[in-house]
Amino acid sequence: MSILVVGSVAYDTVETPLGRAERVLGGSASYFAVAASFFGPVSLVGVVGRDFGEAQLAAFRGRPIDLEGLERMDGKTFHWQGRYSLDLNSRETICTDLNVFEFFQPKIPASYRGSEVVFLGNIDPVLQRRVLEQVERPRVVACDTMNFWIHGKAAELRETLRKVQILLVNDQEARELSGEWNLVKAARAIRALGPRTLVVKKGEHGVLMFGEEGSFAAPALPLDVVVDPTGAGDTFAGGFLGYLASAGQEGDAALRRAVVMGSTMASFSVEAFSLDRLLTLTRPEIDARYREFESLTRFESV
Repeated sequence: MSILVVGSVAYDTVETPLGRAERVLGGSASYFAVAASFFGPVSLVGVVGRDFGEAQLAAFRGRPIDLEGLERMDGKTFHWQGRYSLDLNSRETICTDLNVFEFFQPKIPASYRGSEVVFLGNIDPVLQRRVLEQVERPRVVACDTMNFWIHGKAAELRETLRKVQILLVNDQEARELSGEWNLVKAARAIRALGPRTLVVKKGEHGVLMFGEEGSFAAPALPLDVVVDPTGAGDTFAGGFLGYLASAGQEGDAALRRAVVMGSTMASFSVEAFSLDRLLTLTRPEIDARYREFESLTRFESV
């Protein structure tokens, strides 16, 4: 199944206990597209400024990522700067310069409108709906959101969620969206809003998935080096939806395998700044680490 992603393409400046990266490639659509491209063709819709050069575009070249939908506008590319805590579990946003992203109005090229899998990155829920108005009959629509939209555009977000089959959020966002502290109750409340599947990302504590056939939990792979968590959630989404698209299945068993594949991809993303580790990644490495996850969760009955 063909995949469409709509989201940000950005410059990030990131500081972690292991170093600093200045104005490197970032953005939700960037991480998602590269991760999903290991499983099939991806169509990317986003906006960049005149300062976005060939060095950054090189991350997408040579991969099955179509850039017809990447708009270039006069001005500067979206820039985010943040600093992570010593344990990498929290971060401080130092600045967010929306630049051309402030004026982003997604335009879906005619060749993208038949996409069967659509991922709506973390953008205004009004824009997310406008994307869906431009695509024909997608089989799977998944979206991300954040506390800014949960509190600032609650009614618009709820309207968007009625049109979504899969919602991917972190545990804090799930609690804020539902008003429930307990994640099981939160999942029940969120699924009543429209999404039949809720994926809750918990960072180093793994992933929870709630769906029509019950719940599923997958751990995070223990890693001895974590350099930069930025983009791990969007990389997870790319692996998750990329796997579903390649499998051509949407049942519970496929969703469970997709969670593990998403976790597999995210575990590589955090090993270096920006998309650097994803850009050197090979399919044999992905398959080997997927098997590590299988081994990590295997046990025998007494």
